[in-house]
Amino acid sequence: MDQVGTEPTTEPTSASATEPELSRAEGLRRFLTKDPLESDLGRRRFRLRGGAARTVFTNAERSYVFGYNAVMSREVEKVEEIREEQRPFGYEGAAAACTVLDLLTLTRGRRLHELLAGPAQHHRHAAYLGAGRGYALLRLRPVWGARRAHPLLRWLAVDGFGFQWSLTRADRMVGQRTMPDLFTRAHCAVFDQGLGRLLWYHDGAAPDDVAARIGGYPAVRRADLWSGVGFAATYTGGAEPEELWWLTEHAAADGFRAYLAQGCAFAAAARLRSGALPDHGTRAVAILAGTEPDEAASWTDQALIALGHEAHTHDDFQTWQSHIRRSWTRRHRY
Repeated sequence: MDQVGTEPTTEPTSASATEPELSRAEGLRRFLTKDPLESDLGRRRFRLRGGAARTVFTNAERSYVFGYNAVMSREVEKVEEIREEQRPFGYEGAAAACTVLDLLTLTRGRRLHELLAGPAQHHRHAAYLGAGRGYALLRLRPVWGARRAHPLLRWLAVDGFGFQWSLTRADRMVGQRTMPDLFTRAHCAVFDQGLGRLLWYHDGAAPDDVAARIGGYPAVRRADLWSGVGFAATYTGGAEPEELWWLTEHAAADGFRAYLAQGCAFAAAARLRSGALPDHGTRAVAILAGTEPDEAASWTDQALIALGHEAHTHDDFQTWQSHIRRSWTRRHRY
């Protein structure tokens, strides 16, 4: 895992956002605040290219740390100062911080629920991903302590756990391709989606490198890794259009083209619910899903409706995803 390039040069999280006043964090909160330098993925020896990809990933993690520290300093309202495109990452960090505090103070998800019901109500996908990152920070398997958690989106906490667990243990999770023993077999697929998102970061959004990395994993894990890559390439960005075309070629050659499209569609739906889809997301949907963002997002809604109101299990979550893939397949059947 080589480190490439020099220290990243990134634009501010927002032209108007001011850093949380960490001096306001007291007691446990002060102890739990994060060093903003954690957003520099080069310090983790990732294979980061210079240019746009490195800036994109560093800004995403910078916004995550910003949101995390905003909760610790009791200034969660500052997340709204972040540029709209970066705001979901800010709420991801806020949810991670709420989850950490809830777990350490045994409040049964009260803070996370208040965040979901209030400031993050339009960023639920990001918040559940962040909740999973909070569990990983404390080395705990995600459970459903948050009251009135969304019956299916809550599974994104396992995805978030996979991302954070792999982020801090890249030598083992990426280099040695291990799987933590915290999970049952049923959880491993969702974990691997988070790991797939992390691989997109780890290999600097370079299609050849990402595909080669995925190819080193057992075949039974690669479908979910491609799903995570499709999500990250759309949700976070980092690749040029021609690189996205190459990504589709690699996924198709590996036999998992539909999984790449499914992750892309899910990311489009998440982004549209948070606000406007960024330009990089619109370009990614056109290439990875082969359609307009609204149609790709509608696949997730139609699949959810088809499952009915009682859907809540891991099997239901996987069925939701399979219906999305089926919609993509029908759309591109010749």
